Amino acid sequence: MQTNSAASLDEIPTGRAEAAPASSLSRSSEKGVEGEQRTSIHWQRFSVPFEYPVAFTRNLFSPDNPLLVEMLAWRQEAKRHRCLIYIDDGVAKAQPGLIERIQAYFATHAARMELVEAPQVVPGGEQIKICPSHLIAAQKAIHRLGVDRHSYVIAIGGGAVLDAIGFAAATAHRGVRHIRVPSTVLSQNDSGVGVKNGINFNGVKNFMGTFAPPWAVLNDLTLLETLERRERIGGIAEAIKVALIRDEAFFTWMESNVDGLRRFDPEAEETMIRRSAALHMRQIAHGGDPFELGSARPLDFGHWSAHKLETLTEHEVHHGEAVAIGIALDARYSVLAGLLAPGEELRIVGLLERLGLRVFHPQLIAPDTSGEAAILTGLREFQEHLGGELTVTLLSGIGQGVEVNAIDSELVMQSIAWLQAREDRHAAAR
Repeated sequence: MQTNSAASLDEIPTGRAEAAPASSLSRSSEKGVEGEQRTSIHWQRFSVPFEYPVAFTRNLFSPDNPLLVEMLAWRQEAKRHRCLIYIDDGVAKAQPGLIERIQAYFATHAARMELVEAPQVVPGGEQIKICPSHLIAAQKAIHRLGVDRHSYVIAIGGGAVLDAIGFAAATAHRGVRHIRVPSTVLSQNDSGVGVKNGINFNGVKNFMGTFAPPWAVLNDLTLLETLERRERIGGIAEAIKVALIRDEAFFTWMESNVDGLRRFDPEAEETMIRRSAALHMRQIAHGGDPFELGSARPLDFGHWSAHKLETLTEHEVHHGEAVAIGIALDARYSVLAGLLAPGEELRIVGLLERLGLRVFHPQLIAPDTSGEAAILTGLREFQEHLGGELTVTLLSGIGQGVEVNAIDSELVMQSIAWLQAREDRHAAAR
C-alpha cells in the first residue's frame, strides 16, 4: 500500500469548499489510477491562549470594594452581568449574614450586575463530591434560571465546592463562565488557582472532571479568619509540597517562620499563600503540560498515597492532612531509593511535625482482602488516573523534584515503618 504524505495547512485552498479535493480535507481512501489505495490525512492545528486573573483582597462583598464588578466586566464592560452563586455550608455558618451582604452588594451595583436568585448553600467538604445529586441540582438550576455562556456561576468555598460547582459550570452549555472565591488556605494557595475540577465516583477521587480554566479567582483573605485550626494548618501542606519540588528558598523561609505560621500571623500566612499560589500558577503556565496530556504530575508530589488514604479513612483524614503524610512517605522513600541525601527527610518531616501535622496513620499498614497493605493499590489507581506509564514525582534535593517510573513496594513499606516508629517515639515522649 502506498501512503501519500499529509497535506499541510498551506496546501488547502481558500475560498469555496469545492475548490479543495475531499481527500485533502479529511481522512479518506480512494482508488488510484492503477487501483492502489491512496490515503490522505489533514492535521487540524490551532492554539487558544488562556488567561485569567488571580486576585487577593479583603472583604470582597463590602459595597465599596469594586473587585467583583471589575472582574465580571474585564472582557465585556458595557453589559449587565447575570450571576448564580453557591456557598459552602461551612462558610455560611462561619460567616453569619454573608448571604445578606452578597445581596446588598448586588443591589448597590445593580446597574452592572444581577443576582438571578438568592445564593444557594451546598454541602462543603468531600460530601459534595461524593453525592452526584448536588452536581445535577446545580446543572438543573443553570438551565432553569437561563444562565447562559455569558453568565457567571460563582462558587464560594473550599476546594471540594469549587471542584463540584466548577464541574457543573464546565459541563452546562459546554462551559459557563466560572468565578472561584476560595475560602480555605488549601484552595487559596493551590487548588483554587488551577484549571481542574471534578467529583468522586465509585470510590475513586476525582474520577469525573474536566480541565476548565476559571474566569477569575478572587481570594478573600478575611474568609480564612473563621476557619477551624485543623483546616488552616492542613492547607500549609500544599505550600510545603510545591516548595519541595520547585523552591528551596521558600521551604527554608517556612522553616524559619514556622512559629508565625502555627499561630496564623497575618503577614506570615499571607506570604505563604501568595508564594504558594504563584508557584502553582507558574507550574501550570510554564511546566509544559497544563492539561496533563502526558504522564508526569509534579504538583501531585505526595499525592499517590494521600488520595488513597483519604478513601481508606472515608475522608476522616482531610486532604491537606493526607498530603502531609504523603510528603513524609515520599521524602523517606526518596532517601531509601538513593535519590535524596540522608538527613534531608528529617528537615521535611520535622517541619510538618512542628506545624502540628501528623506523618503517620494506621491505615498506611491496614491490609486489603489479599493481605497486602491496601495503601499500595493507590499506585495502581494513581497510574490509571494519570494514564500511560506510572510516573511518580520524588525528590533529588529540597526544591528539586525528579520523575521515576517504578516504585519498590518493599521500600514503601520500609518508609511507612520508619514513619510509624517516629510517631510511636513522639507518643511515648508525650
